[in-house]
Amino acid sequence: MQLERTETIYGIRAVLEAIEANQSINKIFAQKGLKGELFKELESTVRKSGLSLSYVPIEKLNRLTRNHNHQGVVAQISPVQFYNFEALVEQVLSKEKLPFFLLLDQVSDVRNFGAIIRTAECCGVHGIIIPKNGAAPITDDTVKTSAGAAFNVPIAKVDHLKDAVFYLQSSGIVVTGATEKAADHIYGVDFNQPTAIIMGSEDKGISPSTLQIIDHQAKLPLMGKIGSLNVSVACGVFLYEVVRQRSS
Repeated sequence: MQLERTETIYGIRAVLEAIEANQSINKIFAQKGLKGELFKELESTVRKSGLSLSYVPIEKLNRLTRNHNHQGVVAQISPVQFYNFEALVEQVLSKEKLPFFLLLDQVSDVRNFGAIIRTAECCGVHGIIIPKNGAAPITDDTVKTSAGAAFNVPIAKVDHLKDAVFYLQSSGIVVTGATEKAADHIYGVDFNQPTAIIMGSEDKGISPSTLQIIDHQAKLPLMGKIGSLNVSVACGVFLYEVVRQRSS
């Protein structure tokens, strides 16, 4: 199922039903100080589902719902449906000789995310994997920046990105991380094998614990005074190096 635009739902019961129906929820907002048994049930369900819950002033909820009767709870549903991670990997492995995945370690800007999705689609990436918490949501802006590619590239959410790395590695996929801390340039990495590229967040890069478990660390040569590229630009260079090697 794919929705044409980001949908906002409100009311405690409506949000509970959306969670139970496995809707692709980006974020849930709750009024600060909200109490009651039904709300406690919602908090418990949110925790079990691994969703993001933010406590905000009532004024924000009023803006999100244009002053409708929101009962102190608002949820934003993603305009695209997310894939099950393990099922996606198995599907790609069964069909593709050279699987190509992209992992994003808490890329938080929706426009960067959209630009990355667009480039990934152009480069033939078979799936994008993001963490449930800390990643940019897929909003109308994400879809617009992706030029609609968000509807064409499978995207999966995982509880922990490290677990996804371990799963990919156990499936025979070599994971390469983009980091300026690497000793080797990207051009020395062999991408003519099942491959996953991992890009880090805009401010912190790939988390140190994840860097420790990946197969390769690689960097881009920088000739100027600035020490890093925008993550969507760097991601494009990495993805197209995979394309270049596989096309030559």
